Amino acid sequence: MTELTLKGTRGRIVISEWRAGEPRYIALLSHGYGEHVARYDHVARRLLDGGAVVYGPDHLGHGRSDGERVLVESVDDLVSDLRSVAQQARAEHPGLPLAIVGHSMGAIVATRYAQSHAGELDALVLSGAVIGGNPGFEALLAMDPIPEIPIDPETLSRDPQVGEAYAADPLVWHGAFKRRTLEAMFEAIDAIAAGPALGSLPTLWVHGEEDALAPLELTREAVARIRGARLEERIYEGARHEVFNEINSDEVLDDVASFLERTLTPARV
Repeated sequence: MTELTLKGTRGRIVISEWRAGEPRYIALLSHGYGEHVARYDHVARRLLDGGAVVYGPDHLGHGRSDGERVLVESVDDLVSDLRSVAQQARAEHPGLPLAIVGHSMGAIVATRYAQSHAGELDALVLSGAVIGGNPGFEALLAMDPIPEIPIDPETLSRDPQVGEAYAADPLVWHGAFKRRTLEAMFEAIDAIAAGPALGSLPTLWVHGEEDALAPLELTREAVARIRGARLEERIYEGARHEVFNEINSDEVLDDVASFLERTLTPARV
């Protein structure tokens, strides 16, 4: 893994790049709220095995990037930054197909990217997508002040070590939600619902059956509103929010890698 930087919409964005051998496609990682892309090192390494070159920014206000911590004025800012990463990746690897793998809030960003820049993506993977909203998060907007209620690490995975590592990670935000960030996320959720369908874009939706942060039925309704002709889904029994960090993570990562490889790369001779 190497580190790059670029000038984002509201400051410096730090990007991680994973490269090994001769790549056959580009994968962009779009991480979730309050975290950072280094938590996806195992995801990137699995995609490398299938011929990817992988780029992942720490979103504005997250990880090592600039900005007030976890403040998102507009999801469009994150979309714009991710698009800048895509343009840099394509300049370095001309002619390669491009996919986004977005998790949670990062799946909101990835979906808005696909809707706003039709034709620029060759595949899309949505994990634990909060595109259907969450009544608990929405209820926080009615409170003044918003209480100091961080994300519960136990909602992430059935593997207790995942929650323990999350709670101990100094680059993860462990404070309260910021009002403007919640407003920006719900504005983006509304825009997704009102926006165009995904058309012929190959899309894989992966989700945990017991996801408390992106409730399955709400997400299913949101996916149904925008689904295109080439949607595939995998719902994992008993899994929680972070399916890439679940006790069956090998199965999940194999499903994602297989989807991207057969969608984006020609058959090996």
